[in-house]
Amino acid sequence: MDYRTELVQVEQFQRNTNEVHNWFDNTDASLDQATKALQRMRELAVKASNDTYGPDERRNIAAEVEQLKNDLIELANTKVNDKYLFNGTDTSNPPFTEDGVINDENPDDKEYGTVFIEVAKGTKLDVNVTAEDAGFTELFKNIDEFIGKLRGDGEDIGASIEKIDDGIDHIINARADLGARMNRLDLVENRLSEQQIIATKTMSQNEDVDYAKTITKLVTQESLHRAALSAGARIIQPTLLDFLR
Repeated sequence: MDYRTELVQVEQFQRNTNEVHNWFDNTDASLDQATKALQRMRELAVKASNDTYGPDERRNIAAEVEQLKNDLIELANTKVNDKYLFNGTDTSNPPFTEDGVINDENPDDKEYGTVFIEVAKGTKLDVNVTAEDAGFTELFKNIDEFIGKLRGDGEDIGASIEKIDDGIDHIINARADLGARMNRLDLVENRLSEQQIIATKTMSQNEDVDYAKTITKLVTQESLHRAALSAGARIIQPTLLDFLR
């Protein structure tokens, strides 16, 4: 029973690692798309900072930046299996509104919890990246400020380029931390695979039948049984009563 219990626990932990992979893979994919969107936004900011660009060109850039912002909001509100990935332990609600405002009664004091999943006895991995970790909480304010400059006189766009760079750095750092956790998950999975093999082998040695040995014993017992019947038939000779019956 102990062997079976251990094997069941290992199999449950392996199912838990699949859930962790689901969190990690979807989070990493969202952050990758966010990085590409910000890199495109930076290219537009560099173009807009050129003095040769007039108000009309900057307004066209502002229109594209707004679309990029909407895409980033959707990425920040990524939902997988009815769970929002970037809102901490509050997985049932999106972290941002459609306008990119923090979805909380007290946005300045919002706290994001950490989602843990147990992947081995005594080992829990934090599987989520919060909107704060990825820099989303400040990013949308900076983008709105950038759009305002594009629709205005176009002054001080260089400062917006620096803030976009900060946003890219935040996401890169979040992905680096996520990558380290993914590497640790690989180690845990290898350990679980070894534990499953050992537990299965031990249970097999404890329960399984040695077919060669068992068949040999069976043949021996059958031979003894037939010999006993034959000997008994010879010893007990028929009598006159047997013929009368």
